[in-house]
Amino acid sequence: MPLVSLRRYGGVAFVPSASKELPIRHFDRQPPQDRGPRTNEHIRISPIRLIGAKGEQLGLVPTAQALAMAREAGLDLVEVAADERPPVCKILDYGKLRFENSQKNNKGGKVRQQKLKEIRVRPKTGEHDIDTKVAQARKFLEHNDKVQVTVLFRGREMQYQEEGRKVLNSVLEKLADAGKLERPPTMEGKKMTVLIMPNKRKPKSKPKPAENQGPLASERLSPPVP
Repeated sequence: MPLVSLRRYGGVAFVPSASKELPIRHFDRQPPQDRGPRTNEHIRISPIRLIGAKGEQLGLVPTAQALAMAREAGLDLVEVAADERPPVCKILDYGKLRFENSQKNNKGGKVRQQKLKEIRVRPKTGEHDIDTKVAQARKFLEHNDKVQVTVLFRGREMQYQEEGRKVLNSVLEKLADAGKLERPPTMEGKKMTVLIMPNKRKPKSKPKPAENQGPLASERLSPPVP
């Protein structure tokens, strides 16, 4: 039976309505933040299994003694295996460890997306200007970006579409070692465009060590000892 409170006003007892219920707020508990491994004075368990600064196994050591060893070396005592019993700790530079881990995370998280770059030429663009545009496009392709080459026709230049095609062919020939054709030349309004994609880079092979190549050049060229 629910408990009710009686309030008297002028000799009259009021019973709160049982149908009205107070709202209940639910608060979602967030998981605790990962603050990294325990270090130095935050390591309370003793003894611990200690690893020295050079990776040497030092066995079971009282925590206070391990902390004193770390301070003497100017380093930190860091818990590296908290689930082990006793836990495993190592003497190291904790600041340097955090920096290296952050660098690894940044490298792993940053993935460069391929972009579409564009260079524009005209049907009567000179050879020198074409070489400048080609050098610019080559840089884009070397950075793994696609390049769209666009020939712009203005006014009466629409009568010289063949000249524009020659300019495109010249650009394609000069970029043959850096990219390949993805979309053939197309005419869209007053623009003639072609799309070039970068060539796949082959991984550099490591030179094999020389075997049985005879004496060195310095030995062959040295005069005989009398």
